[in-house]
Amino acid sequence: MTLALLIADNFGMHDGNIGTGWWIVMILGMVLFWGLVILGVIWLVREVGGPRRHGAAPDDPLAILDRRLAEGDITVKEYQQRRKILTG
Repeated sequence: MTLALLIADNFGMHDGNIGTGWWIVMILGMVLFWGLVILGVIWLVREVGGPRRHGAAPDDPLAILDRRLAEGDITVKEYQQRRKILTG
C-alpha cells in the first residue's frame, strides 16, 4: 500500500483535481473492498447454511453399516446380525 501511495504522489494534483495515481489507488481499494465483501457474504452463507447432506446423516449407525457392507469390510451374515441388533 505504501508503494501505491508513493506512485500516487508522483502524479500529483493538477489545479485541485485528483491525479491519475490517486485514481489507480482508489480503483484498487474499491476492488479490494468489494472482493472482501463478496467473500464475507459467501462465507456467511456457507456457515449459516451448513453442509448439505444427501440421504442419511454420516453418524447414522445404519448408514455406517450399509457403507461397510458396500465397501466389503463385513460379510452379509455379519451385516444381517448387526442390522438385527440395531433395529431391535
